[in-house]
Amino acid sequence: MTEAIRQKRNELAADGSWSDGSAENQGRWDAVVSRDRTQDGLFVYAVISTRIYCRPGCGSRPPHRKNVRFFPDGTEARKYGFRACKRCLPDDTPDWASRTMFVSRMCRLIETSSRTPTLALLAKSIGYSPFHSHRMFLEVTGITPRAYAVSVRTAALMTSLSATEKVTDAIHGDRAVSASQFYADMSRGLGMAPATFVKGGKGMTIHYATAASNIGRVLVGATDRGVCAILIGDDPEVLERDLRDRFPAAAIIEAGTELATTITQVVSLIHEPETATHLPLDIRGTAFQCRVWHALREVRPGETIAYSQLAERIGNPSASRAVANACGENPLAVAVPCHRVVRSDGTLGGYRWGVERKKSLLDRERRDNVARVLSPQT
Repeated sequence: MTEAIRQKRNELAADGSWSDGSAENQGRWDAVVSRDRTQDGLFVYAVISTRIYCRPGCGSRPPHRKNVRFFPDGTEARKYGFRACKRCLPDDTPDWASRTMFVSRMCRLIETSSRTPTLALLAKSIGYSPFHSHRMFLEVTGITPRAYAVSVRTAALMTSLSATEKVTDAIHGDRAVSASQFYADMSRGLGMAPATFVKGGKGMTIHYATAASNIGRVLVGATDRGVCAILIGDDPEVLERDLRDRFPAAAIIEAGTELATTITQVVSLIHEPETATHLPLDIRGTAFQCRVWHALREVRPGETIAYSQLAERIGNPSASRAVANACGENPLAVAVPCHRVVRSDGTLGGYRWGVERKKSLLDRERRDNVARVLSPQT
């Protein structure tokens, strides 16, 4: 090892910013501990004591947290004298990336075909059997090829409806589908009838307001159908940007007093989760995300559920990773209680709004649950 590399390694060992407790590094460490192969190719971690760097999904024994440093790629790690792991080969294309490439190819075929391709045709396009192709598609996307085809058709029909005021014109423009199938697909994809979409679904107006809570600032966004966003953080301006990023085509307007009752109800969900609150929601997401979010709303305060259990609950036991991604994309904190999802070993796992907030919410719910059980009945 050259003197220059030795000096850089010593600086790295002393500089805690390379592995501090920031949200980004905490997420990376969670991926390392859980051997999350979906993170392979996004970063590498290096171990000071062994001078080896690995991909997040490496099957080797997890190192001590204090000895770990994170790098964007192997090139950067090698500048500090680290060597590539011979077990996980972090400089090679990850297996997850290869499967994603095959699934992307199937997605493109579905998107460009005038009629929905059969599973046999999709399998032939990537050189796998129908069974393995179906399983690969489900593991990567969380939905079946047929469900994806329905979502693609729905998006095309939405475009047709946006361009015409007549539902029948859109039906005739989609020659691969009957009128009855058109209505069935549109109702599933939109959550409303096609005529309703034509009349009132072309754009969104979201009014928002912020308030303080005991876990930080809370932003509540609502349409005329209900609450569409509950975001938690420290800075109201950052929360507003997050809202605009989530709904880039919507008209975002700061509310006056019209959301006062709604935001009070949301804060009460944080402070007193057992409080019975009728909070109308305007949930917008993919079909798979909505299935996950609906199942989450059935998890009671004081209870937790593992990602794998949640996947089983929605009838898709092999989709644990996709379930975790859906939890991370949840725009309705506390109303859709993704903080109640933990790892199979009982550890907290990640949380879009910060692990400390997740711990605080769960601790409060457990205390309230115990107090409710121990309190005398009146």
